[in-house]
Amino acid sequence: MSLTIFTGGTVIVDPSPANGTLTASAIAFRDGLVAAHGDEAAALADEPGAEVIDLAGGTLAPAPGDGHAHPLLGGLEALGPRVREAADLRGILDAVATWKAAHPDAEWIVGASYDATFAEGGLFDARWLDEVTGDTPTVLRAWDYHTAWVNSAALAAGGITAETPDPPLGRIVRRDDGSPLGTLQEAAANDFLAEVVPAFSLEQRVEALERATREYAEQGTTWVQDAWVELDALPVYLAAAEAGRLHTRLNLAFRADPARWREQLDEFVAARDRVRSLGSDRRGADQRESDRPGPDRLTAETVKFFADGVVESHTAALIEPYADRPDDRGLPNWTARELAAAATAFDAAGFQLHIHAIGDAANRDALDALDTAIRSNPARERHHVIAHVAVLDPADVARFAELDVIANFEPYWAQCDAVMRDLTIPHLGHPRDEWQYLIGSVHRSGATVSFGSDWPVTTHDWRPALATAITRHSHTEPGAPAWLPDERIDAGTALAAYTSGIARQALAGADRGTLGIGRVADAVWLSADPLSIAPEAIADLTVLGTWLAGDETFRR
Repeated sequence: MSLTIFTGGTVIVDPSPANGTLTASAIAFRDGLVAAHGDEAAALADEPGAEVIDLAGGTLAPAPGDGHAHPLLGGLEALGPRVREAADLRGILDAVATWKAAHPDAEWIVGASYDATFAEGGLFDARWLDEVTGDTPTVLRAWDYHTAWVNSAALAAGGITAETPDPPLGRIVRRDDGSPLGTLQEAAANDFLAEVVPAFSLEQRVEALERATREYAEQGTTWVQDAWVELDALPVYLAAAEAGRLHTRLNLAFRADPARWREQLDEFVAARDRVRSLGSDRRGADQRESDRPGPDRLTAETVKFFADGVVESHTAALIEPYADRPDDRGLPNWTARELAAAATAFDAAGFQLHIHAIGDAANRDALDALDTAIRSNPARERHHVIAHVAVLDPADVARFAELDVIANFEPYWAQCDAVMRDLTIPHLGHPRDEWQYLIGSVHRSGATVSFGSDWPVTTHDWRPALATAITRHSHTEPGAPAWLPDERIDAGTALAAYTSGIARQALAGADRGTLGIGRVADAVWLSADPLSIAPEAIADLTVLGTWLAGDETFRR
């Protein structure tokens, strides 16, 4: 039996303005659930064994989640050159040179993730890396994780020459003479990383996963959608869960391959069953979540589809051609018919679907595919997700509510930064430049909105992202004009996207997402109230503690 009472501050029970933005003066957690509010909660402090925590004027809020991220990839970045911190091309090369000097015996240099705006068009030359790597094969991922930059030794190791054809659904960027430049896009990058680059060891990957989930706990996060999992990585997650090395909940989304998704149906069902069986032989059905060990922090209920690529490399799928490439509509990964067939099959198998869709054509195809799946299969409660929703034709806004599909946005992207200004907007042209991250429109339509980070593409810190959703500009520029101001949302709605919106996405909408009586006690202790301070100040909030099902996972 456990009892924790929080007093001396503000308790946000439910931030959503639609529900009245409920608050309380105190709250009690008993055995992993919310037991009482206000005076009734404070009165429980006299019970034997009760722990009383003084919020010291701070705020206890429902813990945020991350609706789209890649924690294993993010954790692994620490093992390579620190290229993310570079301020320019020279900084990337210096970081690689520093790492090589510190690891003279390394057979490969593997790192992530560089800023693609440091070279015109996001195209990087192998010869630039050759200057600092010599004959050590080197591969760096771009921040979008859809592109890789390799040196000449890596091209040779992969057998990539002027005669090598582009792989299906990928591009080998070439010089005028047909020789490979050193920039690989989409499948060309992913296949290279999977088939040529030596894999990290199991222990290295478990350590990376533990590092990532600990970082999440330290910022108050209690659930993460791992949005790209290959089956050969499943042993990493199983090992981390069984060893109790997960510090937040993770839900795995297995990637559906357009070339072999029919064979994957049985494979994914077996993998889901394997995860569901974790720890089942040593717990009773009546045990509360916080009594259970690491395995119960891992689920695998989701299948991931990449409908397309990204705008910045001209691989996002568009209805009309790119403004700066009048013959190019992008690189869809699925035909509309195959995407609908696969969505219908995985929906019939009981999976939640999670579709990466950047371009307006990809978003339309994703909505069409989910519509087909819903109409083709027996009625059931569904919580399917379209992730990113970066470029959305206004004609498709209402369809999210009509189909009851969750729109998972990455709100940190909803600002006019260097990437947007130098790459995205010139590629899209007008009016599509104003069809981006229509968070306000989708919310006002009545659809469920959830938020994520896509870490390590961008920061996993929800605080600056929350500020961006409210202001539509960087928190570092408080006087900046709002980009597409009609798409701003208020602070309560934005926080609800991280809490109750995430809870629905996590298939736990009836149990988590608010601090209502009887809900699972997932909470974050903040230094101030994010609903009442200036939005730009949210990024500077201090996380003082995190509780997952009433158990403390972090305390400053």
